[in-house]
Amino acid sequence: MKAVICREFSPRANLRLEEVPTPTPGKGQVLVKVKACGLNFFDGLMVEGKYQTRPELPFTPGSEVAGVVMQVGEGVTALQPGQRVLAFNGIGGYAEEAIAEADRVYPIPDAMSFEQAAGFLITYATSHHALKDRAALQPGETVLVLGAAGGVGLTAVEIAKRMGARVIAAVSTQEKMDLCRAYGADETINYTDGDLRQQSKDLTGGRGVDVVYDPVGGAHSEAAVRSLAVNGRHLVIGFAAGDIPKLPLNLLLLKQTALIGVFWGAFARANPESHAANMAELFGWFAQGSLQPHISTSYTLDRFAEALDVVMERAAKGKVLLVMDDAAR
Repeated sequence: MKAVICREFSPRANLRLEEVPTPTPGKGQVLVKVKACGLNFFDGLMVEGKYQTRPELPFTPGSEVAGVVMQVGEGVTALQPGQRVLAFNGIGGYAEEAIAEADRVYPIPDAMSFEQAAGFLITYATSHHALKDRAALQPGETVLVLGAAGGVGLTAVEIAKRMGARVIAAVSTQEKMDLCRAYGADETINYTDGDLRQQSKDLTGGRGVDVVYDPVGGAHSEAAVRSLAVNGRHLVIGFAAGDIPKLPLNLLLLKQTALIGVFWGAFARANPESHAANMAELFGWFAQGSLQPHISTSYTLDRFAEALDVVMERAAKGKVLLVMDDAAR
């Protein structure tokens, strides 16, 4: 089979597509024939050795796939060859076949395409966990989403609206503002048009926002913290801007606000029953038409470098995928 191989932690330009043996599933694992693979910002960080975890070398990047179960390992009874599934596999997704732990594999609804499934798990599950479990978002509250047109940001817009919130989407271009409006944003802010804090204040009548969803970090985080209302919550999702911000903690004291870390992967591993219930709710919302995964661009496996560049350079609007040649249902 063909797979993208990382042989050393180095610039992503050193990745190569190689011919390698098809892996064999071990106990509690399944082998998935990959139809589509979602790309994430942390894929590039992992390749460069900048992520919080470092896989054993060599490895294949790619943490979420959709496809068909080819083979099941010892002890796997809930999944069968031929099932259409999505999987959170951690690594191995930029390939024609991938191994995944059976408890991280989910049968997908008949109405969900492989492309939709490959762009569903990490983004929607992260935003759902963040807004529901970590922020305890309530109907009528206001959510400010930074990087709102990106992979996770756009799902936060959708889910916050589904939960009854008023959504302010912060982005950098008119095109991205239009996309966020189409996905339910009530208001939009263009970072380049002025001060984020002042614009947030103007849109909330001076009150501030109840929740900030921040997958960006960098220079905008402090302005977003300053935009919080009393008892507001700032969700730390990631640092796509590349810089981890240093914040004056007196800002939290004065407004009795909170910084809340969100690490969906750790939550899912530690709370499998709660995570399964969350996934069931997300699949239900998809079936109802409340969630519509937005695929920014799809690339064939041999164009993986172009695809990863789009993600790492923050040019994506929605989800970027690798799609195999036989990805049709």
